[in-house]
Amino acid sequence: MKLYRLPEQYKPLLDLKQTELAIKQIKETFPLNLSSTLRLRRVTAPLFVLQGTGLNDDLNGVENAVSFPIQDMDGSVAEVVHSLAKWKRVTLAEYGIAEGYGIYTDMNAIRAHEELDNLHSLYVDQWDWERVITENERSISFLKRIVNEIYSAILHTEFTLSECYPQLKPSLPEEIRFIHSEELRRLYPQLSPKEREEAITKEHGAVFIIGIGNELGDGKPHDNRAPDYDDYTTANEDGFYGLNGDLMIWSDVLGKAMELSSMGIRVDRAALLHQLEKSGKQERKNLYFHRRMLAGELPLSIGGGIGQSRLCMLLLKKAHIGEIQSSIWPDEMRKQCKEMNIPLI
Repeated sequence: MKLYRLPEQYKPLLDLKQTELAIKQIKETFPLNLSSTLRLRRVTAPLFVLQGTGLNDDLNGVENAVSFPIQDMDGSVAEVVHSLAKWKRVTLAEYGIAEGYGIYTDMNAIRAHEELDNLHSLYVDQWDWERVITENERSISFLKRIVNEIYSAILHTEFTLSECYPQLKPSLPEEIRFIHSEELRRLYPQLSPKEREEAITKEHGAVFIIGIGNELGDGKPHDNRAPDYDDYTTANEDGFYGLNGDLMIWSDVLGKAMELSSMGIRVDRAALLHQLEKSGKQERKNLYFHRRMLAGELPLSIGGGIGQSRLCMLLLKKAHIGEIQSSIWPDEMRKQCKEMNIPLI
């Protein structure tokens, strides 16, 4: 448990009632902007899936899902989702979504392993989205185009919000800086990956870091990724590896980089086999999702998740995610927040 230091005495720009109304506005406005921009339809998502199907994500590859036995299914075990990356791809196939179109949903999860701080909660809420693509669209140029469209939806939401609450002056940069994680390593060779994120995001305000999961020139990845959703090992037209990345936004309130979205072009058959072998996870080939993927039953796709509470936190210029969502916090953190004038819901 920890709290980031605030650059100066914090004072919320909206009171509790205004905050609740503004959260509602963001959660109504942004999905409309996103869905119209990316041509997505809303679908209903599960809170949990069956263990052993391969549909759940293990994120960085080490997190354990919250699970429970199902009484009426002979002890079968359900897992609360970590994200819906693989479930969405199956849903694209089941709904017969055409190329150039996709789906989005409200994803709610419990991540019991999180280290609690201003940005991390046990409760996670995201707009999860997935879109069918062609073979020719499996490229960095297409990935950048989609990132720019998502960022445009964020900017539009920020402007709409400021019209209702003039004290929330738009502050996001007009453009995103794209950089590959290997370029970033070479730019800041003495810094750790997290420190590199801080440095580049502080300089540019909004950054998309490409290539998360593959080893860099020093033999280490920028960050870990599970091997069976994002394609992080395919060579791209920029001369590096990976077709995925993280969207980082600078928070002036926290004086810190905030990861708002993780997304990417998903594995095709070749990338899945390669990444499973490279990670030593070949046994997953026998799971439901992986069998369907390897049999060619699932479409090529691009997708990701956009943090709902984090976007609200960013646009409402809040210092703690607990000002946006109701969750469980240690007594010591609640005490610290009260001393720092941070009202937790």
